Amino acid sequence: MPTSTTKTKKTTSASGSRRSRPSRSTAAAISNFSSAQRWLLQHTNHERMRVVPYNDKSFSLDRMGKLLKLMGNPHNELKCVQIAGTKGKGSTCAMLSSMLQACGYTVGLFTSPHLVDMRERITINGEMITHADLTELFKQIEVHEKKMGKESDLTYFEVLTATAMRYFADQAVDIVILETGLGGRLDSTTVVTPLVCGLVHIGLDHTNILGERVADIAREKAGIFKKGVPAVSVEQVEEVCEVFNEEAQRVGVDLEYTGNQIDFSHRFEANRELGPHTRVSLTTQTSKFEHLPVPLKGEHQAHNCALALALLDKLKTHDFTFDQDKIVEGLAKTELAGRMEQVFNEPRVIIDGAHNADSIYALIRSLGAHISYDSLVLIFGCGQDKDVKGMLTQLSLGADKVIFTRAKLNPRACEPADLLSQFNELSGKMAQTAANLEDALRLASRAVSREDLIVVTGSFYLAGEAKKYFIDLPNRKPAPVPHRGLRRR
Repeated sequence: MPTSTTKTKKTTSASGSRRSRPSRSTAAAISNFSSAQRWLLQHTNHERMRVVPYNDKSFSLDRMGKLLKLMGNPHNELKCVQIAGTKGKGSTCAMLSSMLQACGYTVGLFTSPHLVDMRERITINGEMITHADLTELFKQIEVHEKKMGKESDLTYFEVLTATAMRYFADQAVDIVILETGLGGRLDSTTVVTPLVCGLVHIGLDHTNILGERVADIAREKAGIFKKGVPAVSVEQVEEVCEVFNEEAQRVGVDLEYTGNQIDFSHRFEANRELGPHTRVSLTTQTSKFEHLPVPLKGEHQAHNCALALALLDKLKTHDFTFDQDKIVEGLAKTELAGRMEQVFNEPRVIIDGAHNADSIYALIRSLGAHISYDSLVLIFGCGQDKDVKGMLTQLSLGADKVIFTRAKLNPRACEPADLLSQFNELSGKMAQTAANLEDALRLASRAVSREDLIVVTGSFYLAGEAKKYFIDLPNRKPAPVPHRGLRRR
């Protein structure tokens, strides 16, 4: 049966040499949350680098293991589910977490990237880690980093991963859901031995790092496989299945696919209560889920929902118990920021973190299926390391007008003028540029009427910047859009 959700927080201590380390500024000693943030930002952040050397030095599981050993090996205290793939990790994690919470379990969730606040990445039952806890854990890692000496070149993501694992262990959570950051084989979350692994849709993304072919990317994602740990994947193209099956056999993994070994079906419908939505049915040897409404918009979310249900079922072999009604209740309560999230009314503004061709395609389809509108104005900005042509092609098929801009915090952002030039080669639709998001919103607001829709997409950087913009809107003068009875969402 589920354990109590009321936990007694363990205490941790940090001690060790405070000798100086040339690669870290002594001015960055951690005393409060602000200084903790500055300290973290001194670490290599592959999420913001134009060129990322993908090798076992830049992405070192050995380095991660040494840090965790100094921290008391918290990852060995955790029961984990690890989820990898190209498109759908965050959605699958959110649905699985919500169902587990509804069934009475205390759930640690580690995801990336964040939209507004880095603490979004580390949550327990939906609550972000506190400023105080994050600061204290950073202090401890700072001490351990100095102990590691020349061996230490910790990255931004490694620091946050280690922080999450120590935090979850200290809080004695019942289960942890880990979303891989990049790839899988060398991702810092792969230090864990999970109870089960999940694989979402594999497509072309991070091709400059993981490989130009989908088979290359699939092999990196399959790097999370561990002998004896069952794995479940959504339906994949044949090229991906061949790689997954080969790697599963080589490692010694029982691999199943929804829609194959696991019976799965879905249908799209609309009714007064839920409006347009998808329902899924899934049957395993030990569970049967029939016609469950998928809480997130888009046909593609049916596959993510099926994976979440299949992973939930796998946990039964590890003494987790579930009430069917609670599962349905938890699934319905799923919330996921930055995925078709409406952040403003009149004009309607939606943000979405779609950042590859597949996800832009899914976004355009989902908007048409779930939201009524006359014209669609897209504010778009993406990274240079992405499949720019593929995304622009999808935009040209769905948008009535596109405004190209760039996220101010993305050093890899494409120049709006370059995006416009490429788009004009693909489409004759209306398009223009804006120097920044605020200007883009002004332009978009002048181009729409009450029944039109503005969507900000192309990267989590841009979606996050838009979300923060509208959060801060009440304190911002003048407002970025004409006053036509403006209402926040």
